[in-house]
Amino acid sequence: MLQIVLLSDKTNALSSVLPGLELLSHEVEVVPLSSPGSLRRVQRPDVVVLDGTANLVAARNTAQTLAARDTSLPVLMVLTEGGMAAVAASWCVTDVVLSDAGPAEVEARLRLASSRTVEDSEDETLIRAGNVTIDDGSYTVKIGGTPLNLTYKEFELLKFLAQNVGRVYTRAQLLSEVWGYDYYGGTRTVDVHIRRLRAKLGADHEHLITTVRNVGYSFTAGRDSES
Repeated sequence: MLQIVLLSDKTNALSSVLPGLELLSHEVEVVPLSSPGSLRRVQRPDVVVLDGTANLVAARNTAQTLAARDTSLPVLMVLTEGGMAAVAASWCVTDVVLSDAGPAEVEARLRLASSRTVEDSEDETLIRAGNVTIDDGSYTVKIGGTPLNLTYKEFELLKFLAQNVGRVYTRAQLLSEVWGYDYYGGTRTVDVHIRRLRAKLGADHEHLITTVRNVGYSFTAGRDSES
């Protein structure tokens, strides 16, 4: 069962905006679309169903406002045939549905919209560079599905380099970015951690971290290079 907020100014909104939704078992709260305080009442439901059948401009503006507040909030906009011709990617809606859609289609669109948000949220924690997958949420690194046993600083160093594929950083820059400006150790610390990272990456992947002579280090995912 999904928690749904229906934003609409219509009387008997649940039955008049999207009748197919009324036939489903989800919990639906109706919030006035035109009320200034309506958006503050939206406390992160599973899906927002937005009435675009009457005031299309207001619906578009509301969708964009919701997206600005929470880019991962799924918004399903209900439209008429005419509205379908006007909707665009800039409206920031997850999906659209015709007001006369049957309950099976409404259920499918709600399910896909909510699951897509979960997938997007999970992807936000992942950094992929070549064959390397770094999960910032669980502090894990895998190469081709095989996990690596890294220390915290090794993880942070690899993550920073992988987030900036192809860019070359001096030892001083890496020390500042990964260890912090108030770290009193020398740049030799960076060399030690790079050496340990390469050893853990193994012979098949150590080339991912390249040494730029007299400058520093770079991450070159997907390219063969000399180190």
